[in-house]
Amino acid sequence: MSETSRSQAPLHRDAPVGPAAAAAARGTGVRRTALGVSELVQAALPLIADWLPTQRWYAGKGRPITGLTPVVGTPLQVGDPALLHLLLRVEHAATAGAPHGDLYQLLLGIRSQGPTGIEPSAVLGRLTQGPYDGAALYDAVHDPELTGRLLEHLATGDRFGSLSFRRTPGSGLPTNLPGRASTAEQSNSSVIYGTSYILKLFRRVHPGTNPDLELSLALSRAGSTRIPRVAAWFESRLERAEPATLGLLQRYLPEAEDGWELALDQVGRLKGDPSPGNFAIEAHRLGRATAEVHRVLARSMPVARLDRTQTRQLATAMADRLDSAVAAVPGLMRYRGALRSAFRQLADAHPDGLPVQRIHGDLHLGQAMRTPHGWVLLDFEGEPAKSVAERREPQTALRDVAAMLRSFDYAAAHLLAGGPPDPELAHLAAAWAQRNRTAFCAGYTAGGGTDPAASPELMRALEIDKAVYEVVYEARHRPSWLPIPLAAINRLALTV
Repeated sequence: MSETSRSQAPLHRDAPVGPAAAAAARGTGVRRTALGVSELVQAALPLIADWLPTQRWYAGKGRPITGLTPVVGTPLQVGDPALLHLLLRVEHAATAGAPHGDLYQLLLGIRSQGPTGIEPSAVLGRLTQGPYDGAALYDAVHDPELTGRLLEHLATGDRFGSLSFRRTPGSGLPTNLPGRASTAEQSNSSVIYGTSYILKLFRRVHPGTNPDLELSLALSRAGSTRIPRVAAWFESRLERAEPATLGLLQRYLPEAEDGWELALDQVGRLKGDPSPGNFAIEAHRLGRATAEVHRVLARSMPVARLDRTQTRQLATAMADRLDSAVAAVPGLMRYRGALRSAFRQLADAHPDGLPVQRIHGDLHLGQAMRTPHGWVLLDFEGEPAKSVAERREPQTALRDVAAMLRSFDYAAAHLLAGGPPDPELAHLAAAWAQRNRTAFCAGYTAGGGTDPAASPELMRALEIDKAVYEVVYEARHRPSWLPIPLAAINRLALTV
């Protein structure tokens, strides 16, 4: 790409140390003593620049890349195949509200004959210069041999300069499991090892401990059964910054069912049967599981209380987000007065402030798995659009409840998307959503959580805030889904 500037500064190249250093250097090709990191990266940059914007997890879509700066390159295996871990700073044209650059994690595989059996979208192309001239460059997440190497490093707790692999005590990880790339659409990449473990690779990297690792570790150490147990993780100590979480290995749940898919299955049956089964039982159980997670987090992590001024600031922040959303989606203007009034009522209803704690931060049906032993919650990263610092701030626990209520609405409305108007089906879908919203709140209260019905102004404000976020997201990414959050905005505005 001609617009891409490539850094000619010396690349920080980590040298392997620790018990697996010799194993990492083994390979079957002719280049066993050195990978030539700087030369390899410079040769790979043009291929990376073309490939990055095509990836689901790339956050800079629609903005031309203006610069690629390699930050840290770490050879994890030399030879044929070779494995290079790369942290890469990507600069792009700025837009309103978007950063100028992001740091990404890449796992690059290099084979002289090219990889076999992987999807074409994982192949970046052939190198045309440098120490691996003519070799194929590809996303190593799709190479079972090379992802198996990652598991070995996690199992033995290796360290390669600033790159550290760490495991939890007593995890007893195997070292002989190849990894297969998950096919799920997500903002990160996942590798599944047999039926035992799943490794989440954080593609967009931020300094500091990722909330997913932080909260999952706290819940694991507290003995919670409502999350997959943490087995290991790895991180990189960036210059003049906190170590950045790069990957999280947890127990895999092969028998679990996705909550979103379960809900859609139940809703889909409404077309042929007004009483397709009592999903409300599961919604109640999910509410109890959510309350249990909140209780454990409140015991394990710091809690606080917003005073009256801070509560008003919370309401003001919601109003400010609404104003920004109105500017982006003018169709919200007709509701602006009523919604701002709802935010004022939130502040007036809580003169003594609000208790806050660490929460999930982005809870919806797709983040919940139904196992034979009950519901399990996943992905404690928080909202991807927020900074790590914002995601680590204590919040009212009812924000998770409001987010799940919105998810039930989405599942019900999904039935109507793309089809002709059907008032009878719309009535059945709305009744299904309300039934499960009520059941979830009842389960949450029964599980020891704050009764949502006791804080109607707070719940309404939180649900409005979430729906406003959804309006902007759908307008930008899925315009055909925009009627779903707009219908919720209309309903909520009428209750003010």
